[in-house]
Amino acid sequence: MSLKGRTILITGAGRGLGRAFAEACAAEHADTVIVADIQAEWGEATVDVLRRAGANALFLSVDLGDPKSIDGFAARLAGEVAHLDGLVNNAAIATGIGGKTFEEIEVETWDRVMAVNVRGTWLMTRAMASLLRRSKLGARIVNVASDTALWGAPRLLHYVSSKGAVIAMTRSLARELGPDGIAVNAIAPGLVLVPATDYVPEERKQLYINGRAMPRAQHPDDVTGAVTFLLGQGAAFVTGQLLPVNGGFVLN
Repeated sequence: MSLKGRTILITGAGRGLGRAFAEACAAEHADTVIVADIQAEWGEATVDVLRRAGANALFLSVDLGDPKSIDGFAARLAGEVAHLDGLVNNAAIATGIGGKTFEEIEVETWDRVMAVNVRGTWLMTRAMASLLRRSKLGARIVNVASDTALWGAPRLLHYVSSKGAVIAMTRSLARELGPDGIAVNAIAPGLVLVPATDYVPEERKQLYINGRAMPRAQHPDDVTGAVTFLLGQGAAFVTGQLLPVNGGFVLN
C-alpha cells in the first residue's frame, strides 16, 4: 500500500472524499501530494493540513468545466513537477442537483454536469498524460465513478449518466494507455457521508444503509484504502476494472 516515491495529483481535493484521498496518500508516504480544486480556500486548507502532518503538498486551482483552465493548470504543474505517478479524477458536480425526474432536469444543468464530470475527467487525463508517461514507477489513474450508475438511481439522471460515462471511459483509456504502462481503474463508492451529500434526503440515506450487506453509514475512510491500493505497486497489473466500494449495496 506504500506510495513512497510517488507524486500523486487529486482533483476536487479541497474537501470531502478528495481531501480524504489526499490525507490517505500522505499517510502512505507519497513524496508529493498535489491538491487541485476550484475553491482556493478549500484547497489551501487541505494543503495546510497535509503540511502540518509532515507531507510535501502543493495546491493549484483548476476549473474542470473550463478547458482553458485545465490547460493553464497543466502548464503551471509542468513547472512544478517533472513527472506524475498517480492521478485521481475525483472532482465532480454532485451537490444540490438531485431530486428531479428526467423530465424536470434543465438542459443547462445537464450540460454543466456533463462538462465537469465527463469532459473534465477526459481533459484532465489528456492534459496529464505526458507527465504520467514520465513515471519510472508505472503510473496509475483512478477515476471516481459512483454506484448510482450500477443500480440506476432515480431522480438523478444527469449525474448517473455522467458516472456511467466515466466507467466506460475507464475501460477505453485502459486500452489506450496500457502500452505506456499506465493502469487505469475506477471505483464506485456508495453514498458517503461528506458535506457534498448533506442535501440528500434522509429517506435515500436510509435506503443505502438498509440495503447494504453491511448495514451502516459509509464514511470517507471506507473508500480511501481502495484508492491507495490502486495507486500503489500492488495494483501494477490491474487495469480497466471497476471496484464498487459500498458495503455490498451493489453485488457483482
